[in-house]
Amino acid sequence: MNTTRSPSAETPYRVIGEAGQASVEPSDLGLKDEDLRELLRLMIVTRRADLECTALQRQGELAVYPPLMGQEAAQIGSAFALQREDYIFPSYRELGAAVVRGVDLVQYLHFYRATWHGGTYDPNELRFGMVSVPVGSQALHAVGYAMGVRMDGKPECALVYFGDGATSEGDVHEAFNFAAVFRAPVVFFCQNNQWAISVPLSRQTVAPIFRKADAYGFPGVQVDGNDVLAVYQVTKEAAERARGDGRPTLIEAVTYRLGPHSTADDAGRYQPPEEVDRWKALDPIERFGRFLEARGLADQAFVGECHDQAKRDMAALRQGVIGSEPRPVEELFQWVFQGELPAHLERQRREALGGPGGDHG
Repeated sequence: MNTTRSPSAETPYRVIGEAGQASVEPSDLGLKDEDLRELLRLMIVTRRADLECTALQRQGELAVYPPLMGQEAAQIGSAFALQREDYIFPSYRELGAAVVRGVDLVQYLHFYRATWHGGTYDPNELRFGMVSVPVGSQALHAVGYAMGVRMDGKPECALVYFGDGATSEGDVHEAFNFAAVFRAPVVFFCQNNQWAISVPLSRQTVAPIFRKADAYGFPGVQVDGNDVLAVYQVTKEAAERARGDGRPTLIEAVTYRLGPHSTADDAGRYQPPEEVDRWKALDPIERFGRFLEARGLADQAFVGECHDQAKRDMAALRQGVIGSEPRPVEELFQWVFQGELPAHLERQRREALGGPGGDHG
């Protein structure tokens, strides 16, 4: 089923209705019963990891952390739809996508512990890029990678995550244009969580975000970001288009950030309480859980097992983060120059490592 929509579409594309009915059978999307249970498990793990990371920051073990509560379906559904060789370019809030990719979260959290830029995992092995904080910059990285993949003739695509605030950045629009002109196999995935720190969507854009794709000549689709099956479907279709003929797609996943922008933010100063309550009632995990329970695929025992395992995983995560030591100082001087360091950097390296430094002038 093709979910690209005309600009006149008013409501986000949805698979799971409010009454729990499905407009598309999961089997028609290529999802087996065990896949559906795995989607729920991944969302539960992500929610527990998100809460644990927030607690770790409050206790001084992380320097900062950007919560994603409420956005689990958007991240899990999209990352789950990709093939293993496809490359994900995250921003700074994609813990859920990292969970899907099997990233070691202790290594991932080195960035938020301020002991490493981007994490200590191998991005090429896991096909999951380093954390990117400069807003929108990762869109250019994704397009550049996708252009290279196309030149190499590889059947791969790139998917890049960004928020609604990033659509006001020039980098994102440059990425859109380059991708369209050079037919880069890339999926632009915007998690429209309604707030760019304290700036509401109404102050960010007039037209719906997905319609911006029209100006660049490639498909755009707006999807219910709290419907994990809908997100999975539109992402799978977009990735297939990208791999097939190099057509980019802009996906706008309409969701909501139930927590603060980061642990340095007080969302209670600008998010209306009634708005938060309305979105809490649309919790993506509870919604999908009810859907699976109605189909006899996930009873309370299964959900309890998921929570129990997540609790054990988070205990290991906490132990790993607290036990993390600062990275070796010599890493500051690695991975930039292929051969020998320039003399001034070699001198600084010796000084940093406690050796003779020579002239300090």
